Amino acid sequence: MTKVTLFEVGPRDGLQNEAHPLGPDDRVSLIKRLAHAGMPYVEAGSFVSPKWVPQMADTDKVLAQLDAEAYRYPVLTPNMKGFEAARAAGADHVAVFGAASETFSQKNINCNITESLRRFAPVMEEARKHNIRIRGYVSCVLGCPYEGDVAVATVVEVAEWLLEHGAHEISLGDTIGVGTPACARAMVKQVAQSVPRDRLALHFHDTYGQALANILACLEEDIRIIDVAVAGLGGCPYAAGASGNVASEDVLYMLEGMGFETGIDLDQIVATGNWVSHLLNRQNNSKVGRARS
Repeated sequence: MTKVTLFEVGPRDGLQNEAHPLGPDDRVSLIKRLAHAGMPYVEAGSFVSPKWVPQMADTDKVLAQLDAEAYRYPVLTPNMKGFEAARAAGADHVAVFGAASETFSQKNINCNITESLRRFAPVMEEARKHNIRIRGYVSCVLGCPYEGDVAVATVVEVAEWLLEHGAHEISLGDTIGVGTPACARAMVKQVAQSVPRDRLALHFHDTYGQALANILACLEEDIRIIDVAVAGLGGCPYAAGASGNVASEDVLYMLEGMGFETGIDLDQIVATGNWVSHLLNRQNNSKVGRARS
């Protein structure tokens, strides 16, 4: 049986786009439920200014309440200040977040792609010094909310830079969920000429209802790491009212039906999705979660 690794991003990428912030204790409960269900990696939070992302305040307090399981609870560190705070909190797995769109980079972090990578360089250098694992995100790989189509060559350039500077894994993000299976597959095939397939992850949003189809197309290209968010947490901040991250439950159901091994208990993930949706006073965006409620 072929194994697929799921990388749970709900407690970070999901919650940061939810209107109702959860306190650190509730976030810890969510993370522990996901870990207990068998999620091998659960993104625990982000070391960014709470002024800009209040949903991620007190990530240091969240980490302090988690068991010290090697590399299991990564955190986003957008710059050296964030990295230093993460390291002080005991983080051993960090992520940097780049883009394949110049306009998106400017609007998201106020600099162009080249400057954003220059900012990441010292973070990645320090991480390597301290045996801290580095994950690199590349956003807008299949489309940009400002520019429309994105050149695959730019996706490849950013991915290559991250690999060369020590990223152990590179997550390719369809940030606005506009990709279709043929486009997703073609993009992955091109990136895989420069980055080993076993170091590539998929981060597909479901804004246009294409995420599962896109994942399936890339599974056929031997990609075996998939980012998911329990209950489809989050939204697409660039498309009002649209769904965002593909739901963990829906991906798990598909993978189980295809005979892939994940080591994750679907029933527990469904229960966790229903629990956190109730906590947030929102609809569960997982179709499997709603069907099994």
